[in-house]
Amino acid sequence: MSGSDRVDAAGTVEPDRWVHPSMGVEEEFLLVDPSTGHPLPCSLAVVEAAEKLGVRLQLEFTQCQVETTSPVCWHTHELRTGLAEMRSAAADAAAQCGARLLAVGVPVLGSAVLPITDIRRYRTIASRFGYLAGTRGVCAGHVHVGVPDRETAVQVGNYLRPWLPALLALTANSPIHRGVDTGFASWRSIMLSRWPCSGPPPWFASVEHYDAVVEEMVECGVILDEGMINWDVRPSAHLPTVEVRVSDVPATVDETVLLATVVRALVMTALRSISRGGCAPKITAEALQAGYTMAAREGLTGHGIDLTSDLVVPAPDLLGLLVCHVRSALEELGEYRAAVAMLTEVVGCGNGASRQRRALRKRNHVSDVTAMAAQSTLLVGGAALSSGAEGFSPPIRRDSPRVAVKNELP
Repeated sequence: MSGSDRVDAAGTVEPDRWVHPSMGVEEEFLLVDPSTGHPLPCSLAVVEAAEKLGVRLQLEFTQCQVETTSPVCWHTHELRTGLAEMRSAAADAAAQCGARLLAVGVPVLGSAVLPITDIRRYRTIASRFGYLAGTRGVCAGHVHVGVPDRETAVQVGNYLRPWLPALLALTANSPIHRGVDTGFASWRSIMLSRWPCSGPPPWFASVEHYDAVVEEMVECGVILDEGMINWDVRPSAHLPTVEVRVSDVPATVDETVLLATVVRALVMTALRSISRGGCAPKITAEALQAGYTMAAREGLTGHGIDLTSDLVVPAPDLLGLLVCHVRSALEELGEYRAAVAMLTEVVGCGNGASRQRRALRKRNHVSDVTAMAAQSTLLVGGAALSSGAEGFSPPIRRDSPRVAVKNELP
């Protein structure tokens, strides 16, 4: 047994918590009418039904959503089992209440405005932000990875910033909204961009810098409190973790596991650089926003921006660069070949956005999209995490155009 491992009370080997940090996932789901596909405001009943099944779900901002929370996990097989069980239980509870559970980033059908959950905080936000609040029926996947303290969480966030567009492209799952193809693979990210303190996070020099910015936002009334900080990477407000919030809720369990595995490897890679006295690249807000726009629009089927070189590259190439960046961490976790297998499958078969569009093209019936999404929500068993695969590092074209945005802060 290596010095970085320890034995728990049950006698099983558990990795050192900072060398191989823990991970957990929160997933938000939409509740819809099985007949019409329109959002169904029954979250309270679904949460109560789930409790009777011995499963705890959380209420979300609108009455048409519920959230699941995985256990704290040290291994991907634990996470996969936990996610599959939570999705299955949530779907069963929804069915008992006459609803269908969908892993989609935005409502595929229905009104633009959804009823707000009757919780004091949500009512306060609704009164402050008006119409904007009623249109916040969006569903994301949040990955938590353990870190030693808030200062570390802030520094890790700086390291993750250049890779957020790649994660967004990988998990894009919201092209169709209110029966229309929006032209974006992730319409959820576009909808959320209208809120203060959402989307790409700033670069922070320290946790004191982070806290000062948050305090200023609260004092000037831009946000109510720290809980409204919705940047796509942030120190968790209630857990000893860094929280990555960039993704649409992934369409399948396997895609969520892939996301969490890659995010964990990114955090490990950042922690190693920090321990060596490194400094995260100071990507400008303009360059990062350009990367986001490309990722949100094109997903995996078009191009993206490699923020480490300013090159516009095919989206699969961007994922190849991401895998190369975290390969050492993935290999140490024993997940490299498995992650490559799943990435290859997602690139080849498409993510949630691609599958939604294929379902719509068959008959031009949006009902086909909701039916497909309901099936995908409970799908487990794409590329198994024990699968093997060859390297995933496609070459970058030499003639790739450069982005006309300076990508380094002074």
